[in-house]
Amino acid sequence: MEVSLAGAPDSPSTQDNVPPHVLKDVKLLMESLEGLSTPSKDGDSTLLDPGTSSILDDNTRTDPAPEVGRSRSSGLCFSDGKCHIDYILVYRKSGPQSEKREIFERNIRAEGLQMEKELSVCNSDVIFLKLHAPWEVLCRYAELMNIRMPFRRKIYYMHRRYKFMSRMEKRINRFRGWLPRKPMKFDNNTLPDLEENESFTAPFSRSRIHHFTIHNKDTFFNNATRSRIVHHILQRVKYEEGKDKMGLNRLLSNSSYEAAFPLHEGSYRSKNSIRTHGAENHRHLLYECWAWWGVWYKYQPLDLIRRYFGEKIGLYFAWLGWYTGMLFPAALVGLMVFLYGWFTLDHCQVSKEICQATDIIMCPICDEYCPYLRLSDSCIYAKVTHLFDNGATVFFAVFMAVWATVFLEFWKRRRAVLAYDWDLIDWEEEEEEIRPQFEAKYSKKERMNPISGKPEPYQAFTDKYSRLIVSASGIFFMILVVIAAVFGIVIYRVITVSTFAAFGWALIRNNSQVATTGTAVCINFCIIMLLNVLYEKVALLLTNLEQPRTESEWENSFTLKMFLFQFVNLNSSTFYIAFFLGRFTGRPGAYIRLINRWKLEECHPSGCLIDLCMQMGIIMVLKQTWNNFMELGYPLIQNWWTRRRLRQEHGPNAKASFPQWERDYNLQPMNAYGLFDEYLEMILQFGFTTIFVAAFPLAPLLALLNNIIEIRLDAYKFVTQWRRPLPSQAKDIGIWYGILEGIGILSVITNAFVIAVTSDFIPRLVYAYKYGPCAGQGRAGERCMMGYVNASLSMFRVSDFENTSVPRTDGSDMFGEAVKYCRYRDYREPPDSPGEPYSYTLQFWHVLAARLAFIIVFEHMVFTIKNLIAYLIPDLPKDLRDRMRREKYLIQEMMYEAELERLQKEKNEKKKNYRAHHNALP
Repeated sequence: MEVSLAGAPDSPSTQDNVPPHVLKDVKLLMESLEGLSTPSKDGDSTLLDPGTSSILDDNTRTDPAPEVGRSRSSGLCFSDGKCHIDYILVYRKSGPQSEKREIFERNIRAEGLQMEKELSVCNSDVIFLKLHAPWEVLCRYAELMNIRMPFRRKIYYMHRRYKFMSRMEKRINRFRGWLPRKPMKFDNNTLPDLEENESFTAPFSRSRIHHFTIHNKDTFFNNATRSRIVHHILQRVKYEEGKDKMGLNRLLSNSSYEAAFPLHEGSYRSKNSIRTHGAENHRHLLYECWAWWGVWYKYQPLDLIRRYFGEKIGLYFAWLGWYTGMLFPAALVGLMVFLYGWFTLDHCQVSKEICQATDIIMCPICDEYCPYLRLSDSCIYAKVTHLFDNGATVFFAVFMAVWATVFLEFWKRRRAVLAYDWDLIDWEEEEEEIRPQFEAKYSKKERMNPISGKPEPYQAFTDKYSRLIVSASGIFFMILVVIAAVFGIVIYRVITVSTFAAFGWALIRNNSQVATTGTAVCINFCIIMLLNVLYEKVALLLTNLEQPRTESEWENSFTLKMFLFQFVNLNSSTFYIAFFLGRFTGRPGAYIRLINRWKLEECHPSGCLIDLCMQMGIIMVLKQTWNNFMELGYPLIQNWWTRRRLRQEHGPNAKASFPQWERDYNLQPMNAYGLFDEYLEMILQFGFTTIFVAAFPLAPLLALLNNIIEIRLDAYKFVTQWRRPLPSQAKDIGIWYGILEGIGILSVITNAFVIAVTSDFIPRLVYAYKYGPCAGQGRAGERCMMGYVNASLSMFRVSDFENTSVPRTDGSDMFGEAVKYCRYRDYREPPDSPGEPYSYTLQFWHVLAARLAFIIVFEHMVFTIKNLIAYLIPDLPKDLRDRMRREKYLIQEMMYEAELERLQKEKNEKKKNYRAHHNALP
């Protein structure tokens, strides 16, 4: 029996006599017996040098057809040049946990995966474990994971079109004939035919495998899907006996393995042009049509990104591209508001009066060292303020509030289209595994899981909420740290105003307040960056203290804390300048002092808006520059240093001879928190773009310019500088969408307060309609603003100064005689008033009432418009809803037809066999 079976595979006579299905069963039986009898090849003694053939495991290799263009030297296959490498595990021979690793690898083979080990070219201590999933394993787990695969190309049908729309399309197409042919899109011949995007898909099933479109078993499951299946297997393989002793993540955390990653599909560069020779692989194609700087104006190839990096990363770049595209109208309107202020600068009555007010003497803005100033000295600042604070500011604030709503609502529609195209509509996340830390902490208490029906660790109610209270206290304490930092900046501004006013350099001395604001912003930026490092450690500590049950709960909790910390850290000083600077300083002769010593800082004679503009402009530019440097500069430097070390050790051309797994291992791993840093940077920028946009209309333009660079930076980083991340699925951007909605609501409130409190829009409106030359006439033009500057300034007698506030000079050196009266920004009675001197005037109360009324009316109006737009814009486009319903109908029909075809074929085969058998009878 042993002799006949052993000779069966090689003997032609035996193969002719044995039926095929019996022969296959015999082969599988013998191979499994060999696997049981062969000693385990976990040890490193089975390894050979990289220059020789590596040792293969003894698992069965079915359908090992070689793939086109792949070879041993490419580093994408096993040493036989046939089995494609689906995953790489890296460990060190001198590393710990060797027993767990051996058990883990033995169980990997038991799951049907093939493996091959190879020594590193650069370091003999590093070992690469290459994994390959055969066809049977892929089919089995694709069915378990409900992976949707294509089975028939989609049938498109023409929508009903009205005659008017047809005429319009003809005219538009005639006009397009004079323009370049879709300059922002790529040539369809360049991009590959993504078959699954043009086909109907259904969950894979081995019993209905004949329904699916399988041209080649090696390419039916693409590389991203193969890697995801292998990772799914590795997460469920045990390394010790016990229900919780399983999973690759735990082996990575305890240093059993040093790294785990799927391979890039070769080099991203080629000696040949992509136009003449085509792309060598998808990585090369992504670099040429996405990550290369020369295609910055092109649309992103989202389907190719999704195919290579997975749906989660594809959705991030889809959202980033959508956000960047939506910034175009916002940046254009903001630029128009700025240009409106520029072109109306010469016609602005307020700035004219400030520039011509050479006889109005302003009170010093600080104690002792600050001199008296003419109001005309702030002419430049008044003109700059008009560029941002003009008649179009209110319109722009309303526009941006509506824009934020339209952006979010249309993103939901865009996400729905992508989810449909990428087969994510019906996708649901699997029941997540419990975190090992949670399991270790609460393993003594168990209760039944209502979903799985299995016992699992349980966290008591009192323990959970006591931890939440401690965590909330930690968050509150860190917010107090930020407030303390802002308080320190306030003290710095108060002290340095006097220092710069007594500076020897005339340029600094004459612009002491601007110099104070600029240096304070730079110091504030340094504090922000230092506190960011602290916040990450505190957020990790507090999140681990809460003991979240699953990884998604941990990620959401950490995301909320980091966003809250970063948002407060970045915007706290901006809120101070917008709503507190110059509001609680008191008046000359009765200043409110800090610790009874320092006078609080006042606004510039031209208003506080110039300080807010400087704060936002400097922070936005510095923050975005720093982020871009850290995102790309840090991995570039790290990879350059690695290449330099390899050149010194192995020669200048060593890297070219390295296999692909060695080159990928020398790249930088993706961030520990995945896409968290990418999303956080953009969400904070979205906050800057919307929250104080009424004070800085150029914020959307700066964000747009940054994002155009950001897309290519991220693309270049993902394609060239990072190891290939594990392709994973996701339906949306997760918790970030809720944060974006919260920022949109907050932006309405802050912009209402900026217009009402920070800018001079309301005081000018009250003066025009109530106190100006046009009072009672129901109109407010530039002529109606004559005399506004004089009416907005109050009079102060110099002899009423406090002893600590008396200037060192009496102004005779500047004005020819000692100053007896000076002016300051406020609505107060003059010192010689028959009533109470320095008390608030009636105009002050009118302005205050108008400000409160504006805030209420603005917020209610904008929130009404936002809710109306959100209601009118459906989450699913109508054509998408029709396509989904039609697809469900067609899938049922196709499945029914395919089953009928199969039954008919079987019936015909039976008839043919019966006839053949009947004719063969004598």
